[in-house]
Amino acid sequence: MSPALFLLLAAATQGDTGSFVIRNFRFASGETLPELRVHYRTLGRPGRSAVLILHGTGGSGSQFLSPLFAGELYGAGQPLDTATHYVILPDNIGHGRSSKPSDALRARFPHYAYEDMVAAQYRLVTEGLHVNHLLLVMGTSMGCMHSWIWGEHYPSFMDGLVPLACLPTQIAGRNRMWRKLIIDDITGDPDWKNGDYAAQPRGLRAALQLLFVAGSAPLVQQRLGPTRDSADAFISRWIDTRLAETDANDLLYQVAASRDYDPSAALERIAVPVLTINSADDFINPPELGLMERLIARVKRGRYVLIPISDKTRGHGTHTAAAVWKEYFAPFVAALERR
Repeated sequence: MSPALFLLLAAATQGDTGSFVIRNFRFASGETLPELRVHYRTLGRPGRSAVLILHGTGGSGSQFLSPLFAGELYGAGQPLDTATHYVILPDNIGHGRSSKPSDALRARFPHYAYEDMVAAQYRLVTEGLHVNHLLLVMGTSMGCMHSWIWGEHYPSFMDGLVPLACLPTQIAGRNRMWRKLIIDDITGDPDWKNGDYAAQPRGLRAALQLLFVAGSAPLVQQRLGPTRDSADAFISRWIDTRLAETDANDLLYQVAASRDYDPSAALERIAVPVLTINSADDFINPPELGLMERLIARVKRGRYVLIPISDKTRGHGTHTAAAVWKEYFAPFVAALERR
């Protein structure tokens, strides 16, 4: 057994897995759900420094149990050592084992937005897990955006924020365009039938193809498919695997949830230290836009790190490759703990 896998299994045995049910949850749209299930995993023990880690679109809390992430952060002496930290890994609304359209309601499921997802996270932490303060809120991609919302909505509830792979402003330009194309691929397919399909609509394949491109990075894909035939084989396997595990309504809701995200108007409200990290090969948040440099200047205690392209970066997915950014993350967490 590899050291990383041993670490992962050891960490997992220290925590808990469960679901917190919120009765009569009211969404920002005005819709309600009699029972909203928020699934979660925890590592470590309650009463220690609590850390909330939030996943991206289409993911779940389980992705943070991979050696790529857990193997760098949770072990003895590491930044989020589970002997001294209580790590909370929720599945967001519409994801993983939390309540989602494909459970039964399909397109009649409430049209959740990021504000709803953060509100449910807060209630899980406070009412479900009885945590009244967090050392850190961090997140990747969609979870990165949720981190900014946490900083504005609950400015004194945590000691620090680490948003990974996003921008604290409205989703526009190419970032919005590929999301709109995914939505149109699904809803424009006659097989979608307003969400009441008997089999997954063919438009789901096209939507997943766009999702792949958005998360891609040239150096990574060149390594994965260095020849014509190996490239064709890789992308065919990837699409077939994702098709087998993806529901069109779930993906539609997940992508559409970002529609009203825009924390840019209230960045001055964030009172805690912020370390935000992007990578230079991120298709979704390209550095040439120069947006982060302008926005981070409005965050009182904010620091922005742009990771240069290398053999270790993974495009947008660099957010989960903790070894790439741990040199910045570790001292940031240590400084929070000395406060």
